[in-house]
Amino acid sequence: MSMPSVTTVVGSGTMGPGIASVFARAGSEVRIYDISEEALERARTSVALCETVLNGLGGEKVGNGSISFEIDLEKALKGTKFVLEAVPEKIEIKKSVLAEIEKYVGDDVIIASTTSGIPISDLAVSIVKSSRFIGMHWSNPPHLIPLIEVVPGEKTSDATRDELVKISHAFGYEGVVEKDIPGFAENRILYAILRECLSMVEDGVISQKDLDICVRWGIGYKLAVVGPMRLLDMAGLDIYNNVAGYLNPDLSNQKDISKFITDRVAAGRLGMKTGAGIFDYAEGEVAAKRAEIVKGLVAVRKALPAPLSQNQI
Repeated sequence: MSMPSVTTVVGSGTMGPGIASVFARAGSEVRIYDISEEALERARTSVALCETVLNGLGGEKVGNGSISFEIDLEKALKGTKFVLEAVPEKIEIKKSVLAEIEKYVGDDVIIASTTSGIPISDLAVSIVKSSRFIGMHWSNPPHLIPLIEVVPGEKTSDATRDELVKISHAFGYEGVVEKDIPGFAENRILYAILRECLSMVEDGVISQKDLDICVRWGIGYKLAVVGPMRLLDMAGLDIYNNVAGYLNPDLSNQKDISKFITDRVAAGRLGMKTGAGIFDYAEGEVAAKRAEIVKGLVAVRKALPAPLSQNQI
């Protein structure tokens, strides 16, 4: 199997619609399941938006892919060939849902979780045949970021791991295999960057506005083209060795959460979802900013070499 003929996405929240759109565009019959009609109606709207964005990327749809919306879990899973759990990031909810999923699928069906940080081995205890359970972490927005973190648990079989890499390649994404550690690789790198950024803003080294400009047009611009390991080779390992010798001890190693964040959370300033966070947003500005970000991601995706070209690593 490369692209599953039938895919079930269990959970229609932030990630589900984008993931479903990617599978459907690659030719899979996709079923999105959720527990309420209200959630499924929101998913229909999100899928339509995702498909509009994907159409803007260009490229042809493969086969007769489709998306349907189900409120009956057994019906959503009947005859499926691949299941992706995408319910809220709470371990007890995920465990309960995974146990239910296994009741309705064949022994040869891979069950994957989109968790962004819960250890796969901790979730696997709810699966009887844990050799077919694996982590499949997508980056948000999943229909635009062509990366899958493939995370086997302690009991995941090599065959399951290899098949998930093939599935990722089948819809044109990179599939990188990682060990099962908290946060996985991408979020650990991201949170290390965010910790240093917050530390400098909180200490008054740079404003939040200028920090964003610095990262976007400095390291962000470079890292979109060349990865950090290749960047070290470009810069020279002797240079890194010298600079890291005096810089590393001065970098933030804060173990708790930045007061810059906790104060805003306590005040109800949660970001775009509340109209205020690190920045303030005027009426209509959130929608405009989100559209601007999507437009930028589309433009960058078009400009970069296609995934799976190993010479870009």
